[in-house]
Amino acid sequence: MVDVSYLDPAATPPGAPRGSFSFALLVSVESGPPVTVTALDQPYAGLSLTSAPRPPFRTAAGTARKIVITMHVMECGKVPENAGLPFLDVTLRNIRAMEVQSFILGSRYAHALSEALQVACGNVSR
Repeated sequence: MVDVSYLDPAATPPGAPRGSFSFALLVSVESGPPVTVTALDQPYAGLSLTSAPRPPFRTAAGTARKIVITMHVMECGKVPENAGLPFLDVTLRNIRAMEVQSFILGSRYAHALSEALQVACGNVSR
């Protein structure tokens, strides 16, 4: 069983383009064989997403790995002003299967994402 949870806003990496922001997440594997995260994605056409570490990365059963995702607003007209229930698509692989799971990261993440999008698109002053 795999879980992805939101931790908090994170420092955006040096050299990230203007309009970028970052969040720390925790990928936990409760039991079973090790799991490899092969891809991370989000649903909005106006955003790109990268992570540190970059996929693929592996997490063993009974452990958790902190990752930092960085999003970059490419086109403000294609992102929501208020991200109600944003999710993150995570492609997972273990020795048995490969599948895409969508994780809803909760209201704290939704609020942080909405605020970051408004700042990136100039709707709120920093």
